[in-house]
Amino acid sequence: MPARTHFRTHPATTGGVDVRLPWWALALPVLAFGILFLLILNPSDAHAAGADPEIAHLVERARQLLTR
Repeated sequence: MPARTHFRTHPATTGGVDVRLPWWALALPVLAFGILFLLILNPSDAHAAGADPEIAHLVERARQLLTR
């Protein structure tokens, strides 16, 4: 008994792939970045032994700009 052959009723698409991300795929990395950035901006919690003064100055300046 021969097997039936199935034919395509419509041609295959040749366009690009349509990928839709869920809302949390963008929200979670943005939230994580924001939380980590806020942790960096609080110099009272930082206890680095030999911190570079230029980086500390940059972080302090960023904190001042964000609190205005």
